[in-house]
Amino acid sequence: MIRPRRKPLPKGVYHSFVRSLYENRATLFIGMISHAVTFLLVYTRVDDAFFLFATVAVIAIFVLRMFDMRGFDRLDLSSADDVTLRLWEDRYLLGGLCVTMTCGLACAYAIVVTQDAFAELACISVTVASMISIVGRNYGSSRAVAILTAGACGPIFFGLLSLGDFYMGVLAALMIPLAVTTWQMAKGVREFLYRNVIAATEIATIADRFDAALNNMTHGLFMLDAQGRVLVVNRRATDLLNLDWTFGLKDSHLEVVLKYGMRHSFLDGDQIRQVLRQLKPLLEGVETRTLVPFPDDFYLEFSASRRLDGGTVLIFEDVSARILAERKILNMVRYDALTGLPTRSYFSELVEAAIGQGDPDRPVAFLIMDIVDFKHVNDMRGHVVGDQLLVVVAERLRALAGEGAIVGRLMGDEFVVLLADEPDRAALDSRMRSLHQQMRGTYTVSGFTFLLTMSAGSVMTPAGTFSFEDVQIKADLALFESKNRNRGGFTAFEETMDEQYVDRQKLKADFQQALETAALSVAYQPMITPDGLHIECCEALARWTHPERGPVGPAVFIRVAEEMGLVSEVTAFVLRRACIDCMDWPDGMAVSVNLSVVDLRNPGFAAKVLQILEETGLPPRRLHLEVTEGGFIEDPVKVGAMLQQLRARGIAIAIDDFGTGYSSLSYLDTLPLDLVKVDRSFVRNIREDARRFNLLRGVVQLSRELGLRVIVEGVETLDQLDLLRAHDCADLIQGYVFARPMPAGEILNLAFATDSKRAIAARKSQLT
Repeated sequence: MIRPRRKPLPKGVYHSFVRSLYENRATLFIGMISHAVTFLLVYTRVDDAFFLFATVAVIAIFVLRMFDMRGFDRLDLSSADDVTLRLWEDRYLLGGLCVTMTCGLACAYAIVVTQDAFAELACISVTVASMISIVGRNYGSSRAVAILTAGACGPIFFGLLSLGDFYMGVLAALMIPLAVTTWQMAKGVREFLYRNVIAATEIATIADRFDAALNNMTHGLFMLDAQGRVLVVNRRATDLLNLDWTFGLKDSHLEVVLKYGMRHSFLDGDQIRQVLRQLKPLLEGVETRTLVPFPDDFYLEFSASRRLDGGTVLIFEDVSARILAERKILNMVRYDALTGLPTRSYFSELVEAAIGQGDPDRPVAFLIMDIVDFKHVNDMRGHVVGDQLLVVVAERLRALAGEGAIVGRLMGDEFVVLLADEPDRAALDSRMRSLHQQMRGTYTVSGFTFLLTMSAGSVMTPAGTFSFEDVQIKADLALFESKNRNRGGFTAFEETMDEQYVDRQKLKADFQQALETAALSVAYQPMITPDGLHIECCEALARWTHPERGPVGPAVFIRVAEEMGLVSEVTAFVLRRACIDCMDWPDGMAVSVNLSVVDLRNPGFAAKVLQILEETGLPPRRLHLEVTEGGFIEDPVKVGAMLQQLRARGIAIAIDDFGTGYSSLSYLDTLPLDLVKVDRSFVRNIREDARRFNLLRGVVQLSRELGLRVIVEGVETLDQLDLLRAHDCADLIQGYVFARPMPAGEILNLAFATDSKRAIAARKSQLT
């Protein structure tokens, strides 16, 4: 076999070449007939039995070769190795050599023995013709061409030489270039076919890979020519469009293909035309991407790219899951997860859309309501029941407001309603008041019955001058008046309330100035051991005395700080002042500072705390930081990591207002805590309410089992203190029963007084 240099012939190519030896058997039959007839003619001419023997030989050889070739047909080439193939190649060569040797010997015999012109011409002619067949049939085997050519030409060569004639010797010599030329011709054919076989194999491999890749794509694909006819289509495309894979897709126009598939799917005629209209801009190159909706929440996204020949590659995928997820996310953003009402932002969008339609002079009513003492529901029945109650309230509000109203939930227990479908101001006012009145009443949730009232604030304005932010501010002012003057009442906005708004803006400016000039102050409420003999820590509380208004309550100015985004500045001020004051107290006394949600979201807050400690010189062990559950809800992992960083420096971490959150118990185990401050709601009426007291004891026991110390807030009476002492329910007490918040200087005096009491108590204990 001809093989590339230093590179073995690929198995598939060798298979092909060996197989070529056993093909075109009709030529063997024709050759056998030609040989037999020629030798018979020579026999009848010269009456020499040798030629009769040659006739019988070629026929017998042909028959044997046919049997051998039938055996080759039964061979499974896919599993045959090169050794087996080489054996069959050798068997073929043996049969072919027998034929050519017979022909060659017949020629030599005619030249040397018979010396009849006809016999010589006939034998040499049929032998030379056979050599042409050698090239055509045996190009696949270099050995076959060489051996068979030698078998045919060798006897003739030696026969001519044996005559001893110069001219016959020249003819013998000319047999050599004839044999070489025959071999070269076969080599050229073989190498040409070798390159084509390799190329065809590579093309088939690439085609198989392309086909596998194409039909395993998650996207459907159509490759179209410039006239929109389908050139290539993959299986995913047929699945997505409900096409029959056996349907004649190739060379069909895409419009016909789509109509065929969709007609056998779930679309009617109008829907099919709509899909084709949407795809038309893609096929024309006007657009590159489009989303096509189908019935039953099925969506296909098509994208197109133009080819240089004017055709188009159209790729599409099933994006139903993505669209439904986006719709779900959008729904989560737009609607409150608990009540299903629009959130503030989406409510604002709905309002703006509704206001923009209709007569700009028509009146529009805006109503805000919030549930009176809703916190009491959470405190008494838990947040689960509280949430269920909000759902029931929302359902009743939606039903009572009616179709023409827009209802939303702003936050917590605040609900908002927009009415814009009444042409008369008096009718609108009456409708708002009626709605507020109807929202009062009993609500039953989880077996509990609640009698609810709602404070309401309303504002009415022409649609043409409506501004959501401005209207909400005015409605908030009216609601504030309801809460202050008549809890559970209804208050319509009055222009004089703007003065209150202006006053609040001035209060913000004054607070900004107070913060910049350090006009705030810090008071401290002690945390004392239950026996009243030792102050371990004092909670730092921000205070503001306005130069004109006098003392402003923390609930007021902290809310102002939140609105202005200054809560972190307030925390930093209190933290620095507390550390400085604590340096003047006895070494064993610590100071506790409250952190806001904003502080816990600030990634640089831990570094700020450590910086203040370094500047003031306060040891980290004398600083406690109090955090509420609200600071953990959004990102408990990051907040926990920051608190762990501070705790590793020796700072104690306390969870404040424990028991008021929805899942506070889970934080005791997952967060880096040292102290638990039990909310004052657990202490209220503990003497009368055994269930509340048992709950308090359970919280204390759980906290101590986790290695946490317990601080009980809001202890105001000796009766409460005695009960807590009797059942060992606190490590520290914070409340009016021992001390109210006081300036830093008084803390030092109180510390000396408690130390004296402790010393006296110790001496009495020794005497007894």
